[in-house]
Amino acid sequence: MKRNLPPLNSLRAFEAAARHCSFRLAAEELNVSHSAISHQVKLLESQLNVELFHRAVGSVSLTECGEEYYPALRDAFDRMSDATDRVRTELTSNVLTIQTYITAAGWLIPRLSDFKRKHPDIQVHLNTSSEDTTFESGAVDISILMGYQTQQDVHYDYLFTSEIFPVCSPQFLEEHKSLKKPQDLSPHQLLSIKNAEQDWPNWCQAAGIDEIDTGKGLRFDSYTLALDAAIDSAGVALALRPFRMKDLRDKRLVELFDVKAQAYGDWYIAFRENRKRSKKVSDFRHWLLKQIEDDQDMPASRKDIKKQN
Repeated sequence: MKRNLPPLNSLRAFEAAARHCSFRLAAEELNVSHSAISHQVKLLESQLNVELFHRAVGSVSLTECGEEYYPALRDAFDRMSDATDRVRTELTSNVLTIQTYITAAGWLIPRLSDFKRKHPDIQVHLNTSSEDTTFESGAVDISILMGYQTQQDVHYDYLFTSEIFPVCSPQFLEEHKSLKKPQDLSPHQLLSIKNAEQDWPNWCQAAGIDEIDTGKGLRFDSYTLALDAAIDSAGVALALRPFRMKDLRDKRLVELFDVKAQAYGDWYIAFRENRKRSKKVSDFRHWLLKQIEDDQDMPASRKDIKKQN
């Protein structure tokens, strides 16, 4: 759609003059003559067929039309200025801001030293949050998230689909030797995740048992906290493969049954479409995909992709 807008120079002159309530100060800001500001404002008034300023000797003030027009232009120029600053910062800054959940951060942090060795010019800032990145503020360059491809103007690379399965501490299993089959879970305290309440029902369905009442158990805001509680023998938690697999290898946790289910949603690396040409984003993207490809703890969903490739 073609926009019916006055010349940009006229709009800039009016916005500056209205902000300062002075043609002289507007001229100084824009590094032009007083007469140039006056000419551009008159041109704008001619195009709009309205008066925007009351003119007096040595002073100007906005007319009613000018007062109505000025806020919209001020906000538009502010947004353009903010967007320009963000673009300049993104193109020149060596800071890469990544956001993910605390569960994924535990997997990522030990690997970041490898990224830093390969890309010493990039400074990584890692944020954790239980909420997904919206990318609206521009404060986050990359998100590693679990869910679905829901945001417009955002590029997603599929990483893997997690598997979930029950685990507990060796001490807990020793104290509850009758815990031998999925049906035996019923009397025990189950540890669940606040934002993944469908996990236990999904696993129960995969195990072929009626849904277990998880309301009597403890609830956490991350898999990390739930697994920490399981290590302390607080109950039975669901492990989220490929995260915290070292706890299983080191016998801090034990897998109870040979039944796995897919977790809700898929894992992606996501960033704004307009950041594809950013070197720091591209460098991290390719590095992360290689890390995941080489990780032997990846669930079957990722291994199937590796076989196809």
